[in-house]
Amino acid sequence: MENWFTLDQIDIYTHIISEYRHWEETHCYLLEGNERCLLIDTGLGICNISEEVKKLTDKPVIAAATHIHWDHIGGHEYYPDFYAHEAELNWLCGEFPLTMDTIRGMVIDRCDLPEGYDVNTYKFFQGVPTRVLKDGDTIDLGGLVITALHTPGHSPGHLCFWEPQHGYLFTGDLVYKDTLFAYYPSTDPQEYLTSLEKVSALPVKNVFPAHHSLDIQPEILIRMRNTFRQLKVDGKLHHGSGTFDYGDWAVWL
Repeated sequence: MENWFTLDQIDIYTHIISEYRHWEETHCYLLEGNERCLLIDTGLGICNISEEVKKLTDKPVIAAATHIHWDHIGGHEYYPDFYAHEAELNWLCGEFPLTMDTIRGMVIDRCDLPEGYDVNTYKFFQGVPTRVLKDGDTIDLGGLVITALHTPGHSPGHLCFWEPQHGYLFTGDLVYKDTLFAYYPSTDPQEYLTSLEKVSALPVKNVFPAHHSLDIQPEILIRMRNTFRQLKVDGKLHHGSGTFDYGDWAVWL
């Protein structure tokens, strides 16, 4: 299980834990306050993320999912104190719309799996959160307060996490470089635009996505919002209209 995770440091209290050996290149973020830590997403669950977190802090850790997809809650089993949005609680109790065979197929797709790893042991985390988050709820870590923003579109209960003290926006699957997915039945292109309107209005200094390149600037929030606005004007902001490529990002509707 060596070298599955890559660690990067943003500042003295913020770390990135990345999984580059899977094609989705998932990023999780550890934010440390004076009293406790917030782990935004827990990755694929192929290897034990808690062992990496223990290298970075000895404080209590809350896990908060940007959304309840398999590649964002894989390490939740190590964090009984976890938060989730109310709109996706059913996905945590057996109602996720994909089969385990489909999920396991995505786990091994274009993935440099650790030697000896048996994908048949892969599970979709199920559980009851210790706190159900709603739009605007705050998470006080002690000297550091994070705001949960309900940003549906990619999924019904998708959350971005806003840290206003440093202007950090953790965007989950709402914003990243590469192809945004808004074609699943559980996605909503119109709500996607509403969510982009919300986050693009914030005084963001740094964008931290859940996937792919970390070389991403706040101006992309405006570009994506404007593009979605135009897709709506053109009558294309709906399922089945296709994939639209804009160079450093695209959207699959």
